Amino acid sequence: MLLAAPASALAQQPGTSNTVSPAIVHPQGDLETPYDPWRVVNRPIFTFSMHVDRGIIAPVAHGYRRVVPAVIRNRISSALDNLGEPGTAINDLAQGHPNRAGVATARFVINSTVGLLGMFDVATRMKLPYHEADFGQTLGRYGAQPGPYLYIPIVGPSNFRDGLGRIVDLFTDPTSLFTGGITSTVGATRFAATTVDVRVGADSAFRALEDATDPYATARSAYSQRRAAFVQQATGKAEVLPDFEPAPVAASATSSPAPVPAATREADALPDFDAAPAAASATSSPAPAPAAGEAEVPPDFDTEPATPSSNPSLAPN
Repeated sequence: MLLAAPASALAQQPGTSNTVSPAIVHPQGDLETPYDPWRVVNRPIFTFSMHVDRGIIAPVAHGYRRVVPAVIRNRISSALDNLGEPGTAINDLAQGHPNRAGVATARFVINSTVGLLGMFDVATRMKLPYHEADFGQTLGRYGAQPGPYLYIPIVGPSNFRDGLGRIVDLFTDPTSLFTGGITSTVGATRFAATTVDVRVGADSAFRALEDATDPYATARSAYSQRRAAFVQQATGKAEVLPDFEPAPVAASATSSPAPVPAATREADALPDFDAAPAAASATSSPAPAPAAGEAEVPPDFDTEPATPSSNPSLAPN
């Protein structure tokens, strides 16, 4: 990628702040401390490249955006993406992904014909989504580690593996070979158009990079994290994320009780008519037991005791 690569990498990290942690890919492939043994040389190159961007590339990109309407810029971007489809298909095959290679090939054929030389992305509407692949990703697919971080003058951030991949892509790109390479009129035009197009798309990210506490570390982190995720797309491995779940003991101490099943809640909602006597017996004192040898007289619930009569003739003798 061109000079716009550091900020475009940052732009593809949604929600990334302009104080991104400098944690990048370790030579063993882990997202740990940065592996940048040549930062003494990389930093001045980065500073020089940013000055070139401010003085030359950014003014050209801003003028292009002011003069050319957005609808035309979008058509140019689509056409440039379409020119990269053959290279994507070759790397898909090299990675052992024939289905992805078929999608890239079909996209190129459809968009180059029905889409008027790629100016209209008809293939996406036909459920053939756009994707990228390069030789750096292919090397990572088979276990090649990133190696030391590099900042190539004007070109932008890279590492040993991806730098080698760029060289291979430059000399094996079918579109470039067919049009005569970068020294041809078509090749030079494509290079210039791609430079401006990428810079326009990364303008907001460049502003964030300018405001970062450490722009060099921010660009390095964004590029390295993006490339690590890019290689994971080829390998099919999911990115290992930190576990933010609380410990089970801590969770049980602070969390609310587990919800009661619906069947149990419905059963508890019914009134319990048998529980009342039990509750009463639990609070009242027990009835006294009869004395030994004394028969228990059951209560007579049928009649009330007769009251003495007021007529003396009815009194017993």
